Amino acid sequence: MDERDIRLLKAISDLGTGSPERLHEETDIPVSTIHYRLNNLREAGIIENDLYDIDLEEVGLGVTVLVELLTDYHGSHHDFEEKILAVEGVSQAYFTMGETDFVVVAHLPDQEMVERLITDLETIEEVRRTNSTFVVSTLRHSTRPLQNYDLETLLAELSDE
Repeated sequence: MDERDIRLLKAISDLGTGSPERLHEETDIPVSTIHYRLNNLREAGIIENDLYDIDLEEVGLGVTVLVELLTDYHGSHHDFEEKILAVEGVSQAYFTMGETDFVVVAHLPDQEMVERLITDLETIEEVRRTNSTFVVSTLRHSTRPLQNYDLETLLAELSDE
């Protein structure tokens, strides 16, 4: 990636849009160049989709729960992870190192669904114990991590130039 690609990605994160016209206003990169570069970034797998962000509170999924899973599985974690991902409500799942084997994040509508989620996870044969944490207040829920960096930092760390 070069400086223009990084400037485009940062603008997309900051503006929350991939509109070539808006990106041109933000970066002064010509619209035709933006189209070309966005296509290249898609083909390279850097840009994955054109989804809209959703306000989870407004939709009714305002209860966020973090669940640590301590497991006893044999073989590869890959053999076990599909069972975790099949549980309804799991929106993020991570294989971790340390005492906790997996961390699951779920966005749910109410306490009843929290209980159902925990029950579903605990009924997986390999799960020995769960440790759940209710999120009281969201300080940052960023689906665009580049927003959290200064452009200069991104250019210095990511640019091939």
